[in-house]
Amino acid sequence: MESGSRDGRDVHHGAAMVMPSPLHEPMTPMTRFMDQQILPRTPSEHPTPTTNNPTSLMPPPSAPPSHHLLHSISAPSPAGLYPNPVSPRTPLSSAGVTPESIGIEPQLQNIVSTVNLGCKLDLKKIALHARNAEYNPKRFAAVIMRIRDPRTTALVFSSGKMVCTGAKSEDLSRLAARKYARIIQKLGFPARFMEFKIQNMVGSCDVKFPIRLEGLVVQHSQFSSYEPELFPGLIYRMVKPRIVLLIFVSGKVVLTGAKERTEIIEAFHNIYPILKNFKKT
Repeated sequence: MESGSRDGRDVHHGAAMVMPSPLHEPMTPMTRFMDQQILPRTPSEHPTPTTNNPTSLMPPPSAPPSHHLLHSISAPSPAGLYPNPVSPRTPLSSAGVTPESIGIEPQLQNIVSTVNLGCKLDLKKIALHARNAEYNPKRFAAVIMRIRDPRTTALVFSSGKMVCTGAKSEDLSRLAARKYARIIQKLGFPARFMEFKIQNMVGSCDVKFPIRLEGLVVQHSQFSSYEPELFPGLIYRMVKPRIVLLIFVSGKVVLTGAKERTEIIEAFHNIYPILKNFKKT
């Protein structure tokens, strides 16, 4: 057995054992550090982890998860994270309550249509020779014509374009536009009836119960605006169909912006369950 001494230390097989000596002073942190740097240590002499050393708390590296374990672990589904998604702008609809069940249906009040007469027009001549026609170029650059059956009004422009308003149905609007074109033909213009098109439909109805407009504008702020100081009705801009509704606290509803009658009916069927939820009690 090889043994030796160095500064009061006994060395056995390369392992250092520090023996206290009366000639040495008590060990300080610096001397302990020097001993750790100079003399090798056995595995049993390594210091135990302490909470003061953050790296000592880290677990030893482990093997990566197996192929089967990766397949057994799956991310949580959105349904598990959000079991009951509720949109604050979508109130619960009144199940089983439809406009047909209580006999409410919007009625057409006005139809705006356009037609091209296909020729240039002398508005002064039309205003002088046609009945129920007025023309004031300083106020408006069109002749205003009116007929009684169907009760409508037409705006006739010098370019040959005409706008017909006031009819209560699509057929009456077309009939009125043909009558205006015939009047202009009788005045000597080569007018034709071309490109007839309905541009706007206005309908209205009454839901027969008062509505809380303040609550409606809060729940549907993305689609509606309500400024009672400027206008007494709530303006609701529906996305599909693309219809604008004027909703009043009395329960009256005006629907505008449609090009077909079915759009008016569809928009009212969509808005009625919402209005039912904001009925005043």
